Amino acid sequence: MTASNKGTALVTGASTGIGEIYADRLADRGYDLILVARRKEALEAVAKKITDRTGRKVEVLRADLSLREDIAAVEQRLATDGSITLLVNNAGISLAGSFLDNDSAKIEQLLTINITAPTLLSAVAAKAFKARNAGGIINIASVLAFGPEMFDGIYSGSKAHLVNITHSLAAQLKGTNVRVQVVAPGATRTEIWEKSGKDIDTLLPGKVMETADLVDAALRGYDMGELVTIPPLHDESLYLAYEKARMAMLPNLSNKDVAERYRG
Repeated sequence: MTASNKGTALVTGASTGIGEIYADRLADRGYDLILVARRKEALEAVAKKITDRTGRKVEVLRADLSLREDIAAVEQRLATDGSITLLVNNAGISLAGSFLDNDSAKIEQLLTINITAPTLLSAVAAKAFKARNAGGIINIASVLAFGPEMFDGIYSGSKAHLVNITHSLAAQLKGTNVRVQVVAPGATRTEIWEKSGKDIDTLLPGKVMETADLVDAALRGYDMGELVTIPPLHDESLYLAYEKARMAMLPNLSNKDVAERYRG
């Protein structure tokens, strides 16, 4: 059976790793697919494998999300294709070394792929889904969003941005049938580590999650209605305490008087 009753999922960074597994799992859940990445041949191989196995309709949309014109093409598709019911913002890169070891072009490339692209795609998808009162957005962040001191601050900052916009979207879409989720993987076995010149098994021996386990847990979190899903965090109370402290602080962040500790 090839007919889909869940519409179409658009997945960025779908040629390998987390994005490829998301595409595979979403096809099993009844979605047709639009797969986005810059490597067309790799995308076509993934598309064929999924179609042959599931019978789902799978379209390839080649786009380099470091280029503004390619981001615009994906925006246009999200804005005009009423069959799209789910956006998975998965595409992302990291730097080889810290941002002190990289030139401005490499830094700008990371910022465009990790921040500009998912922000613009989330915005256009949210507008389209809100107008139809249906749809979902999944942003793939990182546990490093909560640990800026670890590894590279630009990468972790880009992932913290995704946490922020997901919280904001959730507030703006409250009361609608549009769902949003941000997934924060820990160390996961994907090619991003090799590309950044890091040996993840040396950095975090015994702590690297398999990609399929990560995606299956993230989708379970989506089914549960979680806003923030952290698959490697066993003690959920730690995150809940973090959120409670953050929310307690918010009403006290603006005051007309300077805090006592800063008075001369």
